[in-house]
Parts: sequence; C-alpha cells; structure tokens
Amino acid sequence: MLGLDEKVTERGMHFHDLMVERRLAGEPLQYVLGRWGFRTLDLFVDRRVLIPRPETEVVAGLAIAGLQSMRTNGIDRPVVVDLGTGSGAIGLSLAVEVERSQVWITDASADALVVARSNLAGIGRAATRVSAVEGSWFEALPEELHGTIDLIVSNPPYVAISDEVEDVVRDWEPMSALFSGEDGLDDIRKIVTGAATWLRPGGTLVLEMAPEQVPVVLELANACGLTGGMSYPDLAGRPRAVVARRSN
Repeated sequence: MLGLDEKVTERGMHFHDLMVERRLAGEPLQYVLGRWGFRTLDLFVDRRVLIPRPETEVVAGLAIAGLQSMRTNGIDRPVVVDLGTGSGAIGLSLAVEVERSQVWITDASADALVVARSNLAGIGRAATRVSAVEGSWFEALPEELHGTIDLIVSNPPYVAISDEVEDVVRDWEPMSALFSGEDGLDDIRKIVTGAATWLRPGGTLVLEMAPEQVPVVLELANACGLTGGMSYPDLAGRPRAVVARRSN
C-alpha cells in the first residue's frame, strides 16, 4: 500500500488496476486486499480459508474470558485447542491475548494450515506457545492431551447442505469449511462428543453455530456430560455460541 505522499509508479498502478478488476468480478474485498482484521490481529486471508467474521470475534472473546477466569483460579498455563482453525483467527487471538496459554491449532485442510502458519509467523513471541497440526478434529491431536485440555474452541462448518448461501460466499469461500451434512450438525456432533473426553474434568467447550441449532446443541452437550450449557448472542443479538463444561 502507498503512503499518501508517495508517487504512484507504473507498477503500482498496474497492481491497483488488477485489484479493481478482481473486485468488479465479485471477489470479496478481504481476498482482494489479502488481509483482514480480527480483534487485535491483522490476518493474511485468501480463498483457502473462510473470511474472519464479527460473529467469530464474539466466540473468541468468550474463549478468552473463560481462559482469564481459569488463570484467576490458579491455572497459569491453560492448554487450549482451536479445532478447524482456518486462518488461525481464534487460536492466534487466544495466544496473543492470554499470556502463557499453550495453544494448539488444527485443520483437516493442508492449504488452510499454510495460511494459519503464515499468520502464526506474524504474532511475535506468542508464536512459541502455538502448535499447528493437520488432521480432522481430535485426530490431529497427540494422545497425551486426552483428558487434559482446559478449553476447546471451534467455529466448525455448520451450514446444512440444503441451505442456500449468498452467491459471494458460494462462489469464493471454501465449501468444506461451510457445509456439514443434512442438518449442518455433523461436525458439531463430533466435536461435542469428543470434547466430553478430551477436556479435563471442569474444562470448557466454546462452539459457534447457527441460531436455530443452539437448542439441539445444548441438549447434545448435556447428554454427553457437558453441563451448565449456556448460549450467547452475536453482535446482532442472535444466539450464536454455546459454552458448556465437562463435569468434574
């Protein structure tokens, strides 16, 4: 990007024209710019990952609040897992905003992890406390974490395959990060079921979902032994996240 007092070069003008062409073709502004803000982070984004959204900032905020509460209760180095990290938005925010947290970020997409690792390289010393691993949900994690995780957070795919999405989303964003079975809950079921054993007793699960899925997920969490489930709204006031804890 040029400063306001810099002279425009032929190369710079060509780059500008290409960006305008991409935007006119319908490509989302976030991909055209190649960067987008998320909480305190300036993230690299492209078509390999979902565009970070304000709803997910709320989810990250819930996870951060949960970790800060743990620290006041004597858990100085909380172990955190961001399942299906995409660009790394949630997991890297936790690493930056919660000192001494030990963060694992996972994704089944090797392409998405390339983007996440690029963003990991930009968070400074906090990067030393982050491990990035490839794999589907809990399969990505080392067995020694089983039953020891303090907090699991995820913005998984939760759109039903029959649901309509905006053209700009369908045409540009990765479908594997959006759709999840007939009712949109295939991946959420796997996460809730797995969290019941991968969390330590008293550990916390934070999940993003569609508003209409909240009652079903609260019921599922309770059936799996995750108690005290509560829903939280997004910035538009719609139910968007569920927080539940593994029974002690």
